[in-house]
Amino acid sequence: MACLHCGDTGWKPVEAEGVQQVVRCDCWREALSGKLLDDARIPPRYRKCSLDGFVVYPNEKLQKAVVRAQAFTDAFPVVEQGLFFVGPPGIGKTHLAVAVLRAVIQRSGARGLFYDTRELLRLIRSTYNPVVRATESDVLRPVIESELLVLDDLGAEKTSEWVDETLNLIVNTRYNERRPTIFTSNYEEYPENLGDSLIDQVGFRMHSRLHEMCEFLEFRGADYRFYDASKGPATAADLLNMYKNPPSRPRGTGRRASGQLKVRFREGKTDVRWPGGKAGTS
Repeated sequence: MACLHCGDTGWKPVEAEGVQQVVRCDCWREALSGKLLDDARIPPRYRKCSLDGFVVYPNEKLQKAVVRAQAFTDAFPVVEQGLFFVGPPGIGKTHLAVAVLRAVIQRSGARGLFYDTRELLRLIRSTYNPVVRATESDVLRPVIESELLVLDDLGAEKTSEWVDETLNLIVNTRYNERRPTIFTSNYEEYPENLGDSLIDQVGFRMHSRLHEMCEFLEFRGADYRFYDASKGPATAADLLNMYKNPPSRPRGTGRRASGQLKVRFREGKTDVRWPGGKAGTS
C-alpha cells in the first residue's frame, strides 16, 4: 500500500510561512534506517537491544555506564571519545554497545557496523584463500570507514603477531581519522588474578591507544545468562538479588599471562617485549 503522505515518492508536501515545500517523508527515513540497521551486521540475538530495554538496578558503576551510553547517543556525532565497556561475561556489555549503535543509526542515519572480534579476524584471514573472491581490503575498508564501529569481545581472540598487527591497524586508523569506536571486553584492567588482565591480552601499545580514544567504563553485575527465563522477563529486583548473591563461576576460564610476564610485573619492570618493540617507547 502506497504511503498516504508521499505516494511512495519519498517526499511529502509541507507549508512553511505560506510557502509550499517538500521535505523527506517519514516513510523514507524509516526505510533508510531499516537498511542501515540491516547493513550493520547486528546478530539476531541483539537486534532488539535498546537503552530503554536495559534493566537498571542499584549498582553505581553499571548505572554510570548506562548514563554515559545515553550521553554518547544524544551527542553523536559530536563526541570526543568512544566507549569501552569492561567486565565479566553476561552483565550486559554487548547489549549496551548494540543499543547505542542502533540508536545512533536510527537518530542520525549514520553508517554503523558490529563485529565480534574473532569473527572479524576470521573473515580477514579467509580472504587469503585464493578460492574466496573477497579481498582483505573488501573486509577492512567498511570496518575502518564506518561512522560508528562496535568491536565486541576484544581480547578473546588467540594472540599472534598477525592478530596484533591487524587490530592495531584498525584501531590506529580509526583513531587518526577521529572515527568513534565502542569496544567490549571480559578482561578487566586490574583483576585480582594478574594473568587475566586486559593489557596482557591486547599489549601495552594498543592498551595505551585505547585509553586515548575511549572512555573506559568498567563494571560488574548480575550474569543474565544464569537467570531462569521461564519465570518471565528479569526485573530490577531479580537482577539485584543475583548481583548480591551470584552463582559460583568455574575457575580457570581466562588465559594466563606467561611466567616471564608475571615475574616482570612482580619485580616492577615494565619493559615487556612484544612484536612491535618495547612497550612504552611509542
